[in-house]
Amino acid sequence: MSLFALSPTNQFMECNMAQTLSMLQTCSSMEELKQVHAQMFKTGLVSSPIPASRLLTFCSLSGSGNLCYARKLFDSFSSPDIFMWNTMIRGYSNSNEPEEALHLYHQMLCHSVPHNKYTFPSLLKACSSLSALEETQQIHAHILKLGLGSEVYALNSLLHVYAVTGSITMANLLFDRLHQRDIVSWNSMINGYTKCDEMEKANECFKRMPVKNVISWTAMISGYVGAGLSKEALNLFHEMQNAGVKPDIVTLASTLSACAHLGAVDQGSWIHAYIDKNRIHIDPVLGCALIDMYAKCGSMEEALEVFRSLKNKSAASWTAVIDGFAIHGQGREALDWLMQMQREGVKPNPITFVAILTACSHAGLVDEGKLLFESMNTVYKLVPSIEHYGCMVDLLGRAGLLKEAKELIEKMPLAPNAVILGALLNACRIHRHFQLGKQVGKLLVEVDPAHRGRYIHLASMHAAAGEWNQAVKVRRQMKDWGVSKLPGCSVISLNGIVHQFIAGDDSHPNKEEIYHTWAQMLGRLKQEGYKPETGDLLLDLEDEEKETAIQQHSEKLAIAFGLIRTNPGKTIRIFKNLRICEDCHSVAKLISKIYARDIVLRDRVRFHLFRDGKCSCGDYW
Repeated sequence: MSLFALSPTNQFMECNMAQTLSMLQTCSSMEELKQVHAQMFKTGLVSSPIPASRLLTFCSLSGSGNLCYARKLFDSFSSPDIFMWNTMIRGYSNSNEPEEALHLYHQMLCHSVPHNKYTFPSLLKACSSLSALEETQQIHAHILKLGLGSEVYALNSLLHVYAVTGSITMANLLFDRLHQRDIVSWNSMINGYTKCDEMEKANECFKRMPVKNVISWTAMISGYVGAGLSKEALNLFHEMQNAGVKPDIVTLASTLSACAHLGAVDQGSWIHAYIDKNRIHIDPVLGCALIDMYAKCGSMEEALEVFRSLKNKSAASWTAVIDGFAIHGQGREALDWLMQMQREGVKPNPITFVAILTACSHAGLVDEGKLLFESMNTVYKLVPSIEHYGCMVDLLGRAGLLKEAKELIEKMPLAPNAVILGALLNACRIHRHFQLGKQVGKLLVEVDPAHRGRYIHLASMHAAAGEWNQAVKVRRQMKDWGVSKLPGCSVISLNGIVHQFIAGDDSHPNKEEIYHTWAQMLGRLKQEGYKPETGDLLLDLEDEEKETAIQQHSEKLAIAFGLIRTNPGKTIRIFKNLRICEDCHSVAKLISKIYARDIVLRDRVRFHLFRDGKCSCGDYW
């Protein structure tokens, strides 16, 4: 017999080891794993490092695992090795309990367990989830102390945490000191700049990248969308296509958000066709993005088609549809869909209630809104947030119930924020309650001094009351704070090209043709009895100057361009960044009748469908 031949006992153990490792490799559920675990107790392999580590890995890192079971297993080991510590830290960093990863690390330090380069990336991921800057700096110090300062993997994780926690200065310092910059390093910096709204620096970094992947492009597109630069996001998406980089689901969802903001339904429809052509799975996030895009582009039928095609209709997708009806001012339809949602056994969440209360507000459904607001607590056990109170103040204020809105603010358990006060101020403006409006406006400027709209509304209150000295004083205060007035901007998308107009715009290449057409339109409008409504203008101008100023509003220029560039009978779609003024609203109604055109206009608040001299909002907006 050979000296190296295994004894029968060793052969038996080797066979059990191989069988156990094979079973662990093919394990697909916790039930199966528990059976293997029980077998390991019988065979004595439960204390063997290799199968024990495999057992722990499945419990803590597998999608079918159980982190609580993994922790009990881990605690049962008398001397877990570094692989086991790292496995548990990684499991917690991937879970909804990332703070436990840091607690485990603290235990490692207390027990003097040696670290390695695989310990820190998971710890830093936990720090990222928790936005734990102080802990990140401590771990950074440990990385340097252990001589791991040249490990690209650990440094990239560190760079990512500094970037996403808003410590862009620290991230920049670390990035500049990196000897090896891979694509992860560059992407982390781009992500960091976008998180801090420094899109110019993000773009500079993006252009300097030696190699770009889909994550690089997506980070920039998402950054532009988050910064409200939707036109730039669309342009970059087109560059991405020309570069031959295939977008992923996150890219497509972000680009659809840009389309929704601009009302670029042609581009949004093209993306939808691209998704279908390439058989891209429409998950809940992408499904909601498509619904939101079509709804905000004024195409509710297409939005409903997308919703009906979804296999798994989540609360988010139902909410997207309800929100679509809300911005179209179709409150009754929104209520019907809420009832359908409940019949299907889908529970409305807090965001659903924001959508349905907004729908009630835009449609003047006061009683329905009150009942829904009360049901949040009594039926659904949801505690109303500041957003829900804001919707109720808006609902009551729009309906002229200013006293009731004021009482609600005084009774609510939360301190009123700028949104709540802004809703009340807007109601005072609509119903010309100048005394209360001036009080609320003054308070609002103190609460939110950097917001241009607060000064404009307060100045409006004083101007409407004939207090021009006070109006000028507010405007001077606005100037002293360095707050500039946001110009009215309207966009119209034709043949895949987005055309943008600013109030009093003279930069458009077709400006002469546009103003000539508008002059002809103005003549026809006056024949129909049109008289400019200058009440919304805040400046102390002569009547003739006010008429000139109001005739150069961006939506009027966009409508004129739409009449020039589209065939007779075709719907004109305009999207504006501010609330439409009374004069432009009246003009759009008249144009729809004179030129036999449907005009769909989405302002900052909602949609307006102008048809045959009437508006879908019923002049309630």
